[in-house]
Amino acid sequence: MNIADGTVIASTHRRHRAAEFKKFLAKIDQNVPEHLDVHVICDNYGTHKHPTVNTWLAAHPRFHMHFTPTYSSWINQVERLFAEVTRDLLQRSDHRSVQALERDLREWVKAWNENPKPFIWTKTADQILESLGRLLQRINGGGH
Repeated sequence: MNIADGTVIASTHRRHRAAEFKKFLAKIDQNVPEHLDVHVICDNYGTHKHPTVNTWLAAHPRFHMHFTPTYSSWINQVERLFAEVTRDLLQRSDHRSVQALERDLREWVKAWNENPKPFIWTKTADQILESLGRLLQRINGGGH
């Protein structure tokens, strides 16, 4: 996901191995202009750190990997995109086969990219940290 403009590069794979992740990285490499760096934010799934992936990344220095801490997916804008897919496509459809689901996902991404909507935080980092501070005071206070 390009967080600046909301466009999405998507790929469906039936398996989630290093080979498929490398194919996805290659697709990103083909679709992002060469002069731009690519920052990939992903979870700590072993596939993302596999030696074959690391070898590919070493040959593509414009790619920079960032790994989210465990249990922090709530902060990831990709999770927000998945919520849109669920709301717009998955909750309102009936897929009779995996192929039909994959086709509909590709069509959904194509339609999304025709009018992409970047997700914009509505609070500043300071506001979020203040809110978390208040929560921590409540749950760590004398009543618990």
